Amino acid sequence: MDLGIRGRKAIVNGGSAGMGRSAVLALAREGVEVYVSARGEERLVKACTEIAAETGSRVVPICADHSSAEGRELILAACPDPDILVGTCAPPAFTPDYRAITDEQWRQAIDISLLSPVEFMRRVLDGMVERKWGRIVNIATVAAKYPGEIRVLSGSTRAALANYTVAVSKVVAKHNVMINNLLPGMHHSATVEDQFNERARAKGTTYEQEVAEFSREWRIAAGRFGDCDDVGAFVAMFCSEFANYITGQSLVIDGGATTSTF
Repeated sequence: MDLGIRGRKAIVNGGSAGMGRSAVLALAREGVEVYVSARGEERLVKACTEIAAETGSRVVPICADHSSAEGRELILAACPDPDILVGTCAPPAFTPDYRAITDEQWRQAIDISLLSPVEFMRRVLDGMVERKWGRIVNIATVAAKYPGEIRVLSGSTRAALANYTVAVSKVVAKHNVMINNLLPGMHHSATVEDQFNERARAKGTTYEQEVAEFSREWRIAAGRFGDCDDVGAFVAMFCSEFANYITGQSLVIDGGATTSTF
């Protein structure tokens, strides 16, 4: 299926691994020229090289911290007029006790998962509006809609991001600029693999056993974690020509862990 975005330019922040990498891959398969930022140069360059070789698209690594002003300048200097903006980041650690969260952890969470995407949108939206075409997708977290203490650092800041994006989406939709959010649950990302392998080592179990136990405990209807490439496919769809009448939405992708009619 041709999504109609061949030749478009995209920025994907946090795109060296996990759902961000999957977003880069899905867009590159559609012929999009992708500019990818991440802090770790080795993993970033490797991911971009592999995706470019597989897809034939131009995939440009930008080693930068997108949560900092300096990092944003580097990224936007490389691609000042993107047609597509995708934002994600490694989630903060689980927070089993809200009382243990430090001021520094709050500041980091706010900088990375709220202020950074807000500033990127502010910087690129005028150009999208002028060109009468634009797509923005924020890969956030299911905890933004369904709060839980274990994800309070991640969920609260991204709930604020969802509120902001919906408000702004109403202003720019008439210019064919669409802003949406994806709210994924548990997926086999690099961060999740690190967290659950650590749990397995501490308990003398395996990664697979820890995933199965978590899936039972949190009543994930699918009985498993998701594949990051599935999230990437939804990113590409939300960035496509077919998304010209979808805006201000927050799509939950959690395998049925949460229960809601709407």
